[in-house]
Amino acid sequence: MIKNSKIIRMRKLNIIIPDRLIGQRIDSALAVMLPDYSRSKITTWIKSGSVFINDKTFKPKEKVLGGEIVKLKINQEKTNDWVAEDIPIDIVFEDENIIIVNKPVGLVTHPGIGNWSGTLANALLHYDTSLTKLDRAGIVHRLDKNTSGLMVVARSELAQKNLVEQLQMHNISREYSAIVYGHMISGGMVDKPIGRDSKNRIKQAVTEGGKDAITHYRVINRFGHHTHLKAILETGRTHQIRVHMSYIGYPLIADAMYGGKVHFPKKADEALKDALKSFKRQALHSKKLTLIHPISMEKMSWKVTLPKDMQDLIEVLQKYDPV
Repeated sequence: MIKNSKIIRMRKLNIIIPDRLIGQRIDSALAVMLPDYSRSKITTWIKSGSVFINDKTFKPKEKVLGGEIVKLKINQEKTNDWVAEDIPIDIVFEDENIIIVNKPVGLVTHPGIGNWSGTLANALLHYDTSLTKLDRAGIVHRLDKNTSGLMVVARSELAQKNLVEQLQMHNISREYSAIVYGHMISGGMVDKPIGRDSKNRIKQAVTEGGKDAITHYRVINRFGHHTHLKAILETGRTHQIRVHMSYIGYPLIADAMYGGKVHFPKKADEALKDALKSFKRQALHSKKLTLIHPISMEKMSWKVTLPKDMQDLIEVLQKYDPV
């Protein structure tokens, strides 16, 4: 493994705030003048003392009077010490602004407690060393370790800012394939808030104090005691599909956290039992991703096939768990 050397760039900017922004908060006005950077990042710079008016610091909430000369001394440094590692990754699409990755099962999205290396972020830093300049190596959303499928990664601050805004405005469509316990009659929508489980801090749960969460689901194929469905996220909460499907009584196959132990239908064939016992991860795959390209503003969409383990499971269900 090769550890990334720190990349530090001191950038100095002088900006004159125009009269058309008189009356606005200064942090808001600077966000207009510096579209490549998010308002939160600009606010952080102001609070850290990196931005000056008349050589004096100020508060983000102060109002624009018009004609102020703002000086910024931005210390652009990579925000982590993540290691670049030569890990194979499946690139579905790339240009100078974004990378679309098909993440395999078992790959953690980014370093954290218990997984400081061997992650998608480590692989991306090896694939494109310029990602060291971006927060979280350009990653704007995540998939659970044992969820496979499509993710978008930004290659510039402008692209990252735009993609984060699209996620916040629910303008990025993410379609998943899931295989659940239970014979589902029809599709529907779950509109229930999700927050941390008060009884188990590593789990999420439907809770009144949680954040808004909406999942749409449609039946793809019904089996005798299981269902292959399509789930579309309107929001992007941690473990959202897993929590919502469990909440309505259709937990994902092999989701030990939200579905408990493996369930066998009465009089299940040994082949079906073996297939359910040997499936070792939640049956969830990010199959389709649609977004507005952050620079060209073109609507783009990508779709990948189900991984082999889910295809094999569906074949078993078709044969040994007929309707």
